[in-house]
Order: sequence, then structure tokens, then C-alpha cells
Amino acid sequence: MKRSLLLAGLFGTLTALAGRDHQPFGGLPVMVEKANADEAGKAGRAPSMPMARDPAVAVAEEYEAARRKGTREAFELFIARHGDDPLAEQARAQLKRLSR
Repeated sequence: MKRSLLLAGLFGTLTALAGRDHQPFGGLPVMVEKANADEAGKAGRAPSMPMARDPAVAVAEEYEAARRKGTREAFELFIARHGDDPLAEQARAQLKRLSR
């Protein structure tokens, strides 16, 4: 009988010492939730990485930059970087026009 009272008292003491700012059962510590809360007091989402760019769009933008520059070096650099891309054929055609 004394043992169960001792365990109950120990558990109550630990609960009281833990206080409100410690980890509730099954969740984050309360202070972490408060730190992540937005100005309205609601828990917000953790910051995340921005979405990766579409590679095809990046290649098309690089081709347009080479076309605007219009130099042999710009088209050669584009072909060296993206030789397998369909836009590389257009860059090769532009190089042939520049050679004339």
C-alpha cells in the first residue's frame, strides 16, 4: 500500500515540476509550438525549400539569352552545355548563319 502511494506521489511531483512549457503527451514541446506560432497565435508550418525550377524552362531561357546576345561564343557555350537538347539544333543553325 505504501509503495503505490509513493509512486503516485512521485508521479505527481514530476508532473508538477514539468509544468506547462514541457512536452505534452504525443506532441512537440509547448515552447516549440509557441515559437512556430504565427502572429494570430495559431501554429504555423515550418519553412520549406522552394520548388525546383523546371529544367526545360531553364534551358529555354539560356537559349534565349544566347540568341539575344547573338555571338558565336554564346551559341557555342549553349551547345557545349546542352548538346542533347532540341534547342541545340537551333543553336547550331544560328552558328551556320553567323559563319556566312
